[in-house]
Formats: sequence, structure tokens, C-alpha cells
Amino acid sequence: MTSEDFVPAPLRRLWRMTESSRLGRPAALDIDLVVAAAVEIADRDGLGGVTLPKVAKSLGFTGMSLYRHVGSKDELLTLMTDYALGMPPDTDTDSGDWREGLRRWAFAQRAVLQRRLWLTRVPISGPPSGPNQIAWMEVALAIMSRTRLDWAHKVGVLSLIGGYVVQAVRQHSELAESRAEDRREADAERDRTRALVRLVDPERFPETAQLFSSALFQAPPPSDTPCETVADADFSLGLELILDGIAVRMERS
Repeated sequence: MTSEDFVPAPLRRLWRMTESSRLGRPAALDIDLVVAAAVEIADRDGLGGVTLPKVAKSLGFTGMSLYRHVGSKDELLTLMTDYALGMPPDTDTDSGDWREGLRRWAFAQRAVLQRRLWLTRVPISGPPSGPNQIAWMEVALAIMSRTRLDWAHKVGVLSLIGGYVVQAVRQHSELAESRAEDRREADAERDRTRALVRLVDPERFPETAQLFSSALFQAPPPSDTPCETVADADFSLGLELILDGIAVRMERS
């Protein structure tokens, strides 16, 4: 193998390029088993519940035995992220409607993150590198292939929308947890809003005063409005603002 052909061990494992057992027998433990067990723990206990010893114990092995298949905790997180993300759904990338395509792409990613909230907690350690991550990126690039955006702008769009999806899902989850812990928070929040309306001087903060006196603050959603309905509306609004900005950039290209 030449230096040009060399693939680092973590990437070989991520792309399942591992060699077969030298003894000619199937290994009792492999990367897929390790990663599946780790994802199962994360689905149940959250990302903080995933440790190499706990994963090994769930499989009936010692912690040291995992290092033959996973080099470190950081590598395990990378493997878990790619596995949990899965392949993207079938998307029509030939319609030429980049806006609708990116909208569906964003909502599809959101659906995955909503099922596995711990994915929003995984530290970003670099650009997409796993086969599933690359597949998601390929879909978005194909959607933008008929636009006049250059590669730098296409990568920027991917980063912007992807980051927005993660942040939106994480923020909604944290707000939902907060409300579940203390139902009185909603009343306290309304009291704070009313207090702010009184404190904000229209002469000193004219725009903010108008905002606080607008229907957005004065007429909150009915208590029987499903939280998911509000979350969907908030997510769509933010996404459309991003797509509007992309459209302007395309016109200037």
C-alpha cells in the first residue's frame, strides 16, 4: 500500500474496511455490534450514559476488548453519529426546485434528530466523514446542483441549514424539559413578560416596546395548542428566513 492509498484506521472502521480475522474464524465482537449497543444505550439513557465499559458490559465483554474495534470514546461517538443518522430518505433531486428540496432535506434531518435527541449533543469534531453523513450531503448538493451557487456557497448552505436544524431541535427539547419539570414556569414567564412591558420605556426602546405590545406577546397560543404544532411553526418560520436569504444570494450570483 502506497502513502497515497493509506486510509487512517478510524476511517477504515467508519467505512467498514476492517480486515477479516487472521484466525479464519468469525470474530465474536465487531464494530457493528459495538456501535449498535452504544446507540441503544444512548437512545435509552442519553449521550451521557454511553461509556466504553458500559457498552462492553452490555455485550458481555471487558472494556479493553472494545479497543480492538473502537480506538477511543471520540471515535465511538463518530461511529454512533453516522449509524444513528442512517441513510437519507429518497428525495427528488431532479425537479429543479432547490427551495422545496432543501426544505424537505431539513425536515427529514429534523425528524431523525427528534427521534434521537442525543445526536444534538454530539460535539462537532470535523466535516462529515461517514458514509451516511456523506449520503445526506450528496442529496443536498444534488438539490443545489442546478443553482448558480459555487462550491463555497453550497458548503455554507449545508452548514447553515444543518446547524439550524440541530439548534432548533435542541432548543425545543430543552424548553419542553423545562416545562415538564415545573409547570409553573409558564405562569412565571407570562409574569416576566408583563413586567417587561411595564419596564421598557417606549421613548428609550421604541422598537422593543412595540414588539412587547404586539399580538405576538400579548396573545400567546391557547393552552390547548399542541407543543409540536407551535414547534413546527417556529421551525418553518426560521427555515423560510434562511431560504429567503439563500434566494437573494442566488440572484446576486
